[in-house]
Order: sequence, then C-alpha cells, then structure tokens
Amino acid sequence: MNKIGLTQPNLCKVTHSYPSPIISCIHKDPHASEVSRITSLSSENRHTKSFFDESTSNALKDVHISTQLLDGFLDLAKDNTSRDLETCGVLGAFLKGRTYYVTTLIIPKQDSTSSSAINEEEIFAIQNEQSLIPVGWIHTHPSQSCFMSSVDLHTQYSYQVMVPEAVAIVMAPTDTSRSHGFFRLSDPDGMNILRECQQTGFHTHKEPVNGTSIYEDCSSIYLNPNLRLEICDLRH
Repeated sequence: MNKIGLTQPNLCKVTHSYPSPIISCIHKDPHASEVSRITSLSSENRHTKSFFDESTSNALKDVHISTQLLDGFLDLAKDNTSRDLETCGVLGAFLKGRTYYVTTLIIPKQDSTSSSAINEEEIFAIQNEQSLIPVGWIHTHPSQSCFMSSVDLHTQYSYQVMVPEAVAIVMAPTDTSRSHGFFRLSDPDGMNILRECQQTGFHTHKEPVNGTSIYEDCSSIYLNPNLRLEICDLRH
C-alpha cells in the first residue's frame, strides 16, 4: 500500500514509500520472498558479457534494488509515456559492507525531452541531506526498444566514472521482446571510448577494437523484496 505524505517541504513534495515508512531501511518480514539476482541474457544477445564475471566480481560491489522500484517508477511516468515523453530518475543508495542498497528514487524537475535535462541542485540537496550515494539512474523509452542511445551512454559515463557500480535502468514498456534492462559501460573499453568522446546530442560511437561491446548487461544487481523504497517526486 502506497503512503503519500509531505517530507522535506522544500525538496520532496510527494513521497511514496514501499512498504510504509519504518525506522530501518531493511524491512524484516519473515514471509517475504527471497532476493533474486538479475542474470544476463542468453548468448544470442549482443550485450552478453556479465559484470559478474570472475575477472570483475571481486572488484564490483553488489547493488540491491527494491522489487517495487520498476513498477513504481513506471506508474509515475505513465502520463509522460502516454505522450511519448521520456521520464528520468536518480537512484540513491547507502553502502553497507560490500553492498549498495537503493532506498531512494529521486524524480527531479525535467524537460522530458530526448536530452532529459534535469535540475541537479535539488538532487544534490537530497543526496547530501540523506547521505545517499548516486548509484545510477532509470529512464523510459516510451516508444523505443530497450537499448542505450549515445546520449544515454554519456549520461551513464557521468555516473559510472564516480561510482563503478552505477547502473543504467532502461524501461521500454512497448518493447515486446524486452521491457527493461540493467546496463553498464564496459570497463575499460566502453569507459575509455566515452572518456575521449567530445560530441554531444545523438551520434555514433566506435566499437572497441577488441570486439567487445561498448556497454553490457550487468548481473551484480539484485531485486530485494525486503528493501524499503522512498520515491521523491520533485516535479510538482
């Protein structure tokens, strides 16, 4: 059950909480479902290399995301989606041990265009106030397939250069073959290409010379039904 209330009037005008607000960030429910790990696609898919491969599994921390996040975000984005406009949100997490727990989804003021320009000052204010780490972002492709555009790749680079575990979640409700994806730039190949690219807007990127992909599916992501989620919608 969603609870709507006023939290931080200057910043978060509407907060949706899943489940209802409690003291701890982990909702201890003995009857809750088990945590499920996001697995890579089949080998027939172009972006198949997993960030949970042996070579990188020891380097990257796990990221736990509430099972309510995807549907909760789509519900708040549905008006824009019906008008073929993108919606963007930022994932805020806390770090415990070697695991990031995403407890806050911030939906900032935005122009809902292809460039997804957002008000960064409000995001920083919430992150600082709640000591949150930006571990990625989520956005819709209202009428496109589930992939990372050149603009998306540059946005992802800005997150991943700060937090290597940062994930880009793409929600593509009209894609009948894949409605969502969890992506990261390949490292070092994809990261190096984006680091050197000075172009803006939609453009093409060269593929890594070694034949790998510029971005990949990641499987160090876990959907956690026991994790509390708050959605701060700043658009109103």
